[in-house]
Amino acid sequence: METADLLKALNAGETITGGSPLHEVMHRTSQRALRITAQINGSYHEPDELRALLAELTDRPIDASVMLFPPFHTDFGQNITLGQRIFINSGCSFQDQGGITIGDDTLIGHNTVLATLNHGMEPDRRADMHPAPITIGRNVWIGSNVTVLPGITIGDDAVVAAASVVTRDVPDRAVVVGSPAHVVRTVDE
Repeated sequence: METADLLKALNAGETITGGSPLHEVMHRTSQRALRITAQINGSYHEPDELRALLAELTDRPIDASVMLFPPFHTDFGQNITLGQRIFINSGCSFQDQGGITIGDDTLIGHNTVLATLNHGMEPDRRADMHPAPITIGRNVWIGSNVTVLPGITIGDDAVVAAASVVTRDVPDRAVVVGSPAHVVRTVDE
């Protein structure tokens, strides 16, 4: 089994059974992500150098308008899709096995956690991983110390207040706050 087999299974939403050949591929692939993120975080890099390292990490082109302030953490890296004019502030952690898509003109605050895996609830199935993608729309502002859980979609122009835990989808133009995050208004109010 190879990384392409793992990505196909993850993107199909298949459970990755603990101890399975796909689970072994996931662990092997994580070493690549840890190596590249160590390069990102290990010393100063010019913005173009950071984008080149992000492109290596994601195995996708990164637009020249994307900005990243390290440190940045991921244990996979190959299931992240970034639009244009995205800003990712320092301390963010992307657990992207289930897939993370971030739309154009989005701001990601300090220490944001995007988590796309759940584990089995039964103790004897705890090592099983259940992937679900996170989709962040266009022109979204995510405040500092936000956690977004697996399977969440955040709509265009939405705002997620600092320290929120997003446990359900966020509508377009909504402002959400709290744990669990709930709508308090729209950006038009």
